[in-house]
Amino acid sequence: MSDFSYISYLSDGALLKKIGGFIKSRRIEQNLTQDEVAERAAISRSTLSLLERGENIALTNLLKVLRVLDALYVLEHFQEVKPISPMQLAKEDEVKWKRASKSKKSSPKDDLGW
Repeated sequence: MSDFSYISYLSDGALLKKIGGFIKSRRIEQNLTQDEVAERAAISRSTLSLLERGENIALTNLLKVLRVLDALYVLEHFQEVKPISPMQLAKEDEVKWKRASKSKKSSPKDDLGW
């Protein structure tokens, strides 16, 4: 079972608690108080406390806290994946070299004899 396979079975409340636990552990790892993180994120300490307890908060506040804790990397999987058409793949394949070729020798007049 992969690490992410169980996540789809968690309730919204359980997911919020996991996010809150992650935020709290990152804050403690960085030896920051709730007041310090809240001030840097421009939110109230009570909002941060709600987040750490797994309560519902605004998404913008979560982003502010993740930024302060240098944890925006958790959003890397939120990238839009544009499908590539089979025709585009075929065109790109044509451009790739199929084998190596010998380099052309320079002409004698280009050779300065060094």
